[in-house]
Amino acid sequence: MDQEIIFGQKDGLGHVTLNRPNALNALTQSMTVSLYQQLQVWARDPSIYAVIIRGAARDDGRVPFCSGGDIRFLYEQKNDPEKKFAITFYEQEYRLNALIYDFPKPYIALIDGVVMGGGVGVSFHGSHRIMSERAMFAMPETGIGLFPDVGSTYFLPRCPGHMGLYLGLTGARIGAADAVYLGLATHYIPNSRMEECLQAFESAGVLMHNTKSIDKILRNYAATAGVSELAKHQAVIDRCFSANTVEEIISNLTTENSEWAKVTQSKLLDKSPTSLKITFRQLTEFNELDFESAMKIEYRMAIQCNISDEFYEGIRAQIIDKDFLPKWSPNRLEDVCQSLVDLYFEAPKSGDMDFE
Repeated sequence: MDQEIIFGQKDGLGHVTLNRPNALNALTQSMTVSLYQQLQVWARDPSIYAVIIRGAARDDGRVPFCSGGDIRFLYEQKNDPEKKFAITFYEQEYRLNALIYDFPKPYIALIDGVVMGGGVGVSFHGSHRIMSERAMFAMPETGIGLFPDVGSTYFLPRCPGHMGLYLGLTGARIGAADAVYLGLATHYIPNSRMEECLQAFESAGVLMHNTKSIDKILRNYAATAGVSELAKHQAVIDRCFSANTVEEIISNLTTENSEWAKVTQSKLLDKSPTSLKITFRQLTEFNELDFESAMKIEYRMAIQCNISDEFYEGIRAQIIDKDFLPKWSPNRLEDVCQSLVDLYFEAPKSGDMDFE
C-alpha cells in the first residue's frame, strides 16, 4: 500500500508530498498527525533549512495540491454522541495549522492544482505560497453546512476590501491571478518551470535558510500571473458585501441587478442558511484576532457543526449520495434565529482547545 504522505530530506530541504492523488490528495487524520510530528522534528533540526510541500501527481498528469480534509470519515462518526473523533480531528488539524503559521523556517507550498479546505491549512500559513496556472483555490464549506476554517478567520478578512467575506460566503473558485491580487499567493510560476525552480532550491542548500535568498531564486522563475478577473469586481463586491447582515447582502445584490449580481445571489441562496449566518459573524466580528485566538473561535464552531445535523446533511448531499439536493434546516435565512447562531460561538462541553 502506498504511503499517504511521504517525507524526504535532500540538500538541507525537508520535502513533503501529499500522496493520495486519486482522492485529490485529501488529508486524512493520520496524514495530519504525521505532518505535525515531522514538522516538529524539522523545526529543531539544524541541518534542515526550509520545508517544501506539494501534492502527488495523478496518472493523467494533473497535480492536485489538496482538496481538503477527509470529511467522509467525519460523516461515518456522526452517531458518536460524545463526538470524540471530531474533537480529536479538529484539535490535531488546528494545531498543525498553528505550527505552520509559527514555523521558524521558510515553508514553501508548490500549488499546481486544486487547493481547498484542509489543503489551505497546510499551505497558506507558510512563508511562500507559489501557484501555477493550474492552481484553483476555494473555501466551499458553506455548501456543506460548515464554515471556512483552517485559519480563514485570520486570512480572509485580510484580503482587499470585502473580498474575504465574498469568498467565504459564496465559496467562489479563483485562479492564480486572483490569488496573487488578494495576497493569498506570494508568487506565480508557470507549471512548465515548477520542477526547474525546485531543482534551484535544492542547489541553493544552506542559502535556503534566508528568505531573501529564496525570493532571489523565485524572481528567476516567477512570471506575471495575468489580469485578475476578481479585481474587476472589487467595487461591486465592496458595495454589495459591506452589509450588516446576510439578508442585506442579498438585498444589495438584487438592487445591483447585473448578471454577476444575479449569479452571486443564486450561489448564496444554494448554501446552508445557517452556515451563511455563522460565517458572516465569523468573518466580520472576529476579523482582528491573532492567529491562535482565531483558531479557538473556529474550534468552537467546528465542534458545534459536528453536533448539528446540518453538516451531515451537506456531506450526504455532496459526497455520499451525490444528489446535490441538501435539505437545509432551517431552509430560509429569516428562520435562522440569533440564538442558533450564538450556539456556534459558545465553548463546547468538552472545553476550548489550547495551543500549549
